[in-house]
Amino acid sequence: MTTKDKILDEALTLFAKNGYDGTGVEQIAEKVGIKAPSLYKHFKGKEDILNALIDNSEARYEEYFGSEQHLRKLPESREEFIRVTMERILFTMHDPMIRKIRRFLVQEQFRNDRLADITTRHQLEGVQKMYAKIIEGMMEMGLFVKDNPALLANELTAQVVLLIAKADRQPQYEQEITESIERHIRHFCDVYMRV
Repeated sequence: MTTKDKILDEALTLFAKNGYDGTGVEQIAEKVGIKAPSLYKHFKGKEDILNALIDNSEARYEEYFGSEQHLRKLPESREEFIRVTMERILFTMHDPMIRKIRRFLVQEQFRNDRLADITTRHQLEGVQKMYAKIIEGMMEMGLFVKDNPALLANELTAQVVLLIAKADRQPQYEQEITESIERHIRHFCDVYMRV
């Protein structure tokens, strides 16, 4: 891991724990094992670190979870839809970087308009738009009943987002929550899928 990567990793850990305002450049440098002036060889300051963290996490999420613009291959069956959806959810719940950034965003969304927009995009609008496109494509394939894809995506994702938030707050219930999410997705498929 490069020094720049270490700075980002330690900064994210501190931001998630102490908040953006509660974390100083000196603290980040100390955790990395360098002096604060050395940190400035890699980043202009704390805001530059934050911007790099956001860019990195968005790229990682795009790569492993997908987005409205990056759907990947549409599932061709009920079981494939459930499997791919659960893989995305488990990535969201378990990826260390995504977990920390989500925790950080949840705290900071009330203090920073930009972070509020990012939180809304990742936890609501972005995932709903992505699933609306997936469901619409699967409707065209004859796998889902004809209905409003945006409403179905909202119905599918809202419960999942709430349960992931619960898992973040109460990790001791993660197994139960994961099982509940899968039951929810299977029920959704039972109601809206043709096969």
